[in-house]
Amino acid sequence: MKKKYGSETLSKLKPQPKWWRYLLTYVSMFLGSTISKTKVWGKWNLPKDGPYVIACNHFSIIDPPFFTYAVQKPINFIAASDQEVDWWFMWAPFIYGWIPVDREKLNPSTIKKALKVLKNKEILGIFPDGGAENDFLGKAKNGAVYISNLAKVPIVPMAIYGAETAWEGLSKGLRPRVFVNIGKPFGPYKMIGSKKEKQKKLQEVGNDMMCRIAALLPVNRQKDYKGKKLVKKYQALNNFIPKDHLYYKMKKL
Repeated sequence: MKKKYGSETLSKLKPQPKWWRYLLTYVSMFLGSTISKTKVWGKWNLPKDGPYVIACNHFSIIDPPFFTYAVQKPINFIAASDQEVDWWFMWAPFIYGWIPVDREKLNPSTIKKALKVLKNKEILGIFPDGGAENDFLGKAKNGAVYISNLAKVPIVPMAIYGAETAWEGLSKGLRPRVFVNIGKPFGPYKMIGSKKEKQKKLQEVGNDMMCRIAALLPVNRQKDYKGKKLVKKYQALNNFIPKDHLYYKMKKL
């Protein structure tokens, strides 16, 4: 039996039909309200209809079900094809599907597929800090901002935490607590000037986006964004400061 699936398989994946993803939303809603205690804050910040991009941190491989639980609409996820996925977890990408992306280079085919999603007034889900199973919020990859700018659609910042300890809790017979916090939409921004100026603006907006996500996370999960003025600014704008994640066990670095 093949133990892992790599880019050869993952790069061929695509989102399943919208009607199928719509049905799976109800599965996520059932799981999020039965096997876990899922708390969603800020759902009123979601635009009534697409198109828009949702940018979220990625602490766990099972973040997507809680993502769809919170939004309650079909999501077109962009996910890494330059990785290896264990055979026992491949059911998830096959059932729901995704738009594959090489994290080192945003290729034209990924951009084309993402823009098609937004042209169809659907929702694009991106994890801008890269791979799953991070302990803290990471640095941004600028794909979310770049696609938002090309499609001229807003970005909604979102944070999920608690899913990373779900298996441990369930194995002990406990319903894990998962938190999903949603911030106010922002953008799109105009990228004008020389190539160098556009790249600088892209990085600035990318950092701004990550600060908006950090503002929705407990301070003990923010890492490099802890104490930044922009994070405090957006917490004041949201009128919301998440409490420390007491269900998270700090790993030794």
